[in-house]
Amino acid sequence: MTAAHCILSNRNTCIKVNKSQIDTFHSLRPSRRSNNISMFNSCLNQSFLCHYRNDIAILRLADPIYDNGHVAIANLPSPGATLPNNFECVITGWGLIDFSGSVPAILQEAPIPVVEHSVCSQPDWWDSFAKETMVCAGGDGIISGCQGDSGGPLNCFTDGAWRVYGVASFAPSGMCNQLQKPTVFTRVASFMDWIYSVCTRVTH
Repeated sequence: MTAAHCILSNRNTCIKVNKSQIDTFHSLRPSRRSNNISMFNSCLNQSFLCHYRNDIAILRLADPIYDNGHVAIANLPSPGATLPNNFECVITGWGLIDFSGSVPAILQEAPIPVVEHSVCSQPDWWDSFAKETMVCAGGDGIISGCQGDSGGPLNCFTDGAWRVYGVASFAPSGMCNQLQKPTVFTRVASFMDWIYSVCTRVTH
């Protein structure tokens, strides 16, 4: 699962599945245990429009990936599920880490609070760009996603498990960690019927 705009802008045919390992400082470092797996095909949401509406895609890999202690199968939220304001989730990604354009050597992760739609859609926040099919997180001027994080997950611990509540879609251009301009994710719970239909179709 990734962002639709990532597929449109980068027609890669090979996906690197990184079996990251956690070191003693709890940083996720690239492991030698990684595989290059060919992408069999991709399915974009047919309603994907400009301004990142319905920005979600499903990738089908040519070879299966198994939960082996290094790569885990993601849990999904319940259809239509929402999270309250300031609910703490975790953003992870390989995007830019400073204004000079530096990219990280290790996978970055940080706690980030959810901003409910009634706040994120206010005029001095994201206004009408924020749709109910999106979930905002951050906006404190400190922690945010940035260029290169698109398609990555917003993981939130609910109902006894970590679940992918969002797929990184967009953030402010330039200085990513702007006050009242949170990172915007596609809200996975809004697309559960579509996800199930795609998965059912490609397995038959």
